[in-house]
Amino acid sequence: MTDTAFQSDFLKTMQARGYIHQITHPAELDAAAKSGIVTGYIGFDATAPSLHVGHLIQIMLLRRLQQAGHKPIVLMGGGTTKVGDPSFKDTQRPLLTEERIAENIAGIRGVFEKFLTFGDGPTDAVMLDNDEWLSKLGYLEFLRDYGTHFTVNRMLSFDSVKLRLEREQPLTFLEFNYMLMQATDFLELNRRYGCTLQMGGSDQWGNIINGVELTRKVDQKAAFGLTTPLLQTASGQKMGKTVGGAVWLNADALSPYDYWQYWRNTEDGDVGRFMRLFTDLSDAEIAGYEALEGAAINDAKKALADATTTMLHGADEAAKARAAAEGAFERGTLSADLPTVELPSAEVIGAMIAAVTTRAGLTASNGEARRLAQGGGLRLNDEAISDGARLIESSDINADGVLKLAAGKKKIVLVRPV
Repeated sequence: MTDTAFQSDFLKTMQARGYIHQITHPAELDAAAKSGIVTGYIGFDATAPSLHVGHLIQIMLLRRLQQAGHKPIVLMGGGTTKVGDPSFKDTQRPLLTEERIAENIAGIRGVFEKFLTFGDGPTDAVMLDNDEWLSKLGYLEFLRDYGTHFTVNRMLSFDSVKLRLEREQPLTFLEFNYMLMQATDFLELNRRYGCTLQMGGSDQWGNIINGVELTRKVDQKAAFGLTTPLLQTASGQKMGKTVGGAVWLNADALSPYDYWQYWRNTEDGDVGRFMRLFTDLSDAEIAGYEALEGAAINDAKKALADATTTMLHGADEAAKARAAAEGAFERGTLSADLPTVELPSAEVIGAMIAAVTTRAGLTASNGEARRLAQGGGLRLNDEAISDGARLIESSDINADGVLKLAAGKKKIVLVRPV
């Protein structure tokens, strides 16, 4: 992270809240951001119908850009998704059909409206699709106009390519074209919308550099790149990875309750940092939460969960999630807002609790469930179960027709036999 004393509100905020890892031309970008409106973009490939929490820092970059009085562009990768970004991947991504890509973009679109203000104003956000220009490029035209500005020697030097080759994993020529396509995006956005800034994660540094250099070489226009650091938790885990899989941003892929719980379970050492990165809480508020010690740190975690869930799902959903979690974990009460899994009665009544726990998604395997029970971490209707082979009986179903299963102090699922 640079130690530059920035003058623009945008870069001062970015630096203070921990977003900056690398910048291509820090002094020039700072001057541009101080003197006028900077238009910046981030690209999102449509590989799934929802983004996940690993994308959230990039969404927040666009939010910070707009909050500082600049214009964000959300670039959907309708074209680049057809190729697949090879950055730091061991294998080629599955190729999606145009219909699936369109469906994924439709699913993703709504999330950005929660974080950005869209419209026709000078600092209003816009959403574009790079398929608009990439699909119209003829192959010979593409090679002639852009291929001459890239050397294979340089492309092989980028970590995203080197790591794949060092692992002796194949890198297809299709994927090798990805960085040229992304560079073309920057040039097109510069020409069409006056876009001068591309942002992304540190794994995108090589791709971003290509776009900056192409724009400066071909059109002799200002172009800047900025990346965020690789996000890891205090224990060294990759941000957003959980036992249950990806932490999706769409409510139909992950409930507001589970999203709230994800942030509530943040490690102690990450609370203040995540508040700066993922919420609009002020520096003074965050400092107050960071000063909490002992059990009071849980209040800070709840505040983090409230703020992040409110931003994505709204204040009502955040309040319901908090009430459900506090009722279940602190008062032993149940709520309709708790995650509920319906399973066939024949797979619940008479089944081992380890198997039901796994089917409900609390554990990854029956063996893990049995170990959890042996360690005192598995509870059925708030009672500790030491034997994972214990059979579920019809009398375990409560008056509401559900079983309450808990794994440790952080995960609860209601199982409804049907």
